[in-house]
This record gives sequence, C-alpha cells and structure tokens, in this order.
Amino acid sequence: MPILFLLVGIGFWAPWIETLKLGSRISLLEWLALLLSRAGLLGFAAATPAVIVLGSLLALAAVVLRIWGTAYLGPATVIHGQMQAGTLMAAGPYRYVRNPLYLGLWCMMAAMAFIMPPTGALVSMLLITLFLLRLILVEEAFLTTQLGQPYRDYLRAIPRLIPRLRTPLAPAQAQPRWLLATLAEINPLGVLFTLAVLSWSYNNLLMIKGVLVSFGLSLVVRALLPGRLVESALGR
Repeated sequence: MPILFLLVGIGFWAPWIETLKLGSRISLLEWLALLLSRAGLLGFAAATPAVIVLGSLLALAAVVLRIWGTAYLGPATVIHGQMQAGTLMAAGPYRYVRNPLYLGLWCMMAAMAFIMPPTGALVSMLLITLFLLRLILVEEAFLTTQLGQPYRDYLRAIPRLIPRLRTPLAPAQAQPRWLLATLAEINPLGVLFTLAVLSWSYNNLLMIKGVLVSFGLSLVVRALLPGRLVESALGR
C-alpha cells in the first residue's frame, strides 16, 4: 500500500510539468474529451460524458473484481501484511482469472488516473503496471513452492490477467462473505462514487477530495477489521 500510494502521488504531483514544462495541469478526463472533440469523433458536449462513462466503467470493474475476489479469498488474507498460502482457491472469480484482486486494483488505479494530469497519469500507470506485474510473479513463485503440483496445474488452466469466459474448473466448495468483503473494499467503492457521481460536477479538486476521503475511510475500516477479528467472523 505505501508503494502504491507513492506511485499515485507521483501521478497527481507530476513535478516535471512546472520544472521541465512537460504537459499541462488539466485532468486526463478533460484532456481526453478535448482530444475526441478536436479529432472530430465527438462534439465536446458529448465527449466529456463519454470519457466519464469510460472512467466509471473502469471503476465499476474494479469494484466487481475486488469485492468478488475478497468475498471468496477472505478479507483476512487480503489485508494481511504477508503472503499467505493456504488451500488452493478455485472458486468465484478465481475460476476465470488467477489474479482478480490485482486486476481489480489496476482498474481502480486506471479510473483514478482520469483525475491526474495526462503525463502524470501515463507515468503513474506505467509504474503501477510494472509494480503489479512484479508482485504477481513473486507471489506465483511463492505459491508454486508452497502448494506444489496442484497450483502448477491451476497455472496451466487459468489465465493470469485476461479473464476467460469459460472455465475448465468445476465450482469449488467455498462460502463467500459479501458483507465483510464490501467493508474491506471501501476504497474502490469510493473511487466508483467519485467517477460516476462527483465527476459530473467537472470539479477536479472535488474529485480528488472524494478519492482521499474514500482512501481514509478504507484505512479506518481496515483498522477496525484486524486479521484475528476477520478470522473469527469467518469461523476459521
């Protein structure tokens, strides 16, 4: 989380805009709308809502993937400070893609990038993508060592990041915990609210405040849901 917070901060700060005169301070949302308008693809009045809808869809994908994945994996595992290797998870979204949580996190960051300056969004998303890919590779190596052949078979059957529409895996016996998952994923919900609701004000400062408030609420909720309490609530 501190690394991701730093990379997002770089995107919003974008110090090269003032120091090197590279890029502008308008948001990516506004820049994309202007680009579509100047290219003659859409009028500006239609281009702006189209970009807002695109950002909102990314935020919605993040919410679905994060809550769905957390409901099956368990909030205790998701918010744990160390890698965990229990039993092989092949239920819920894990039947279609190996890393729904990381994919959801990437979608959330991409949605937030609409509020950043264009060059800041580019740099931030590039760094975030590289960081998440490295994290995924390290985690997969760890799980391969811990879980052995069953996990190797899972790696061959399920794609890493591009979900497949059909799955060769039969549904596993797992009880999703939707309420706890929703509480644990306040941040993507806040980003969705920011893009789907606050962006229509065309007030970039208000949208930044919306993201910060959702992030702060997520920290409070996670502090109130330490691993031992979540494990107890899950009956483990």
